[in-house]
Amino acid sequence: MVQLHFWPIAQCLVLLTLANGVPVIAKRLLGDRLAWPIDGGWLFWDGQPLLGKSKTLRGLLLAILAAAVGGTVVGLGMPIGALVGFGAMAGDMLSSFLKRRLRLASSAEAPGLDQVPESLLPLVLVEDFVGLSVWDILIGVGAFWIGELMVSRLLYMLRIRDRPY
Repeated sequence: MVQLHFWPIAQCLVLLTLANGVPVIAKRLLGDRLAWPIDGGWLFWDGQPLLGKSKTLRGLLLAILAAAVGGTVVGLGMPIGALVGFGAMAGDMLSSFLKRRLRLASSAEAPGLDQVPESLLPLVLVEDFVGLSVWDILIGVGAFWIGELMVSRLLYMLRIRDRPY
């Protein structure tokens, strides 16, 4: 029989939400201030941006910091929170890299590609630390996918996000 660990899944989902939401809110509040592209504007061999201008050092650092602080709030600790934040942003950058190779516009909707890497990678990174099973990770990715679609639409309606997913 499969035993699910709902509390660790919920804790990780809170951290994923923080890591993914704080850069969007920072963009709305700060505009282009301190928004240096992680890829430095470099182009890949296909002539497309490596990641795109929406992946910024500001967003990366704020996501890791927010998740680290959130880690202490939800009881996982700062290092686990920072690891979730880092993993979420690494997954987000992987998504952006792949979307640029597919010639999708920056912030273009790509269901699954937008949610799976940025939730799967951090959950796999912390699975041993928080006691997640493969089923817990799959449920966490699915819950994040559905939740992000709903939250994205809400942030769009509140005019925090430029476009919904």
